[in-house]
Amino acid sequence: MTGALIHQRCWNHELREAVCRCPACGRHFCRECVTEHESRLLCATCLQSIARAAPARRHRSRALLAPLAALGGLLLSWSIFYIGGEILLEIAARAEHAWRIR
Repeated sequence: MTGALIHQRCWNHELREAVCRCPACGRHFCRECVTEHESRLLCATCLQSIARAAPARRHRSRALLAPLAALGGLLLSWSIFYIGGEILLEIAARAEHAWRIR
């Protein structure tokens, strides 16, 4: 720990010594006021702002994901029924051919 950090006090608790500085806002905080997020120690305010920004990015991709999943499901079900129908037609043709030979 550097000498300057030893003399710093927590932004939220004036009687406690600061153990780290939040890289996002630059304020000093005690152990109870910081949380590890993606290998960084962040204060609660900065963590909340990151948490609010993250769903906005996910929301755009999820809006596109639902129609793509529906289209994929339709294509999969169509291909299953198509292949199943082709198999049934082949079975019927072979059975008909076998009956004609007899």
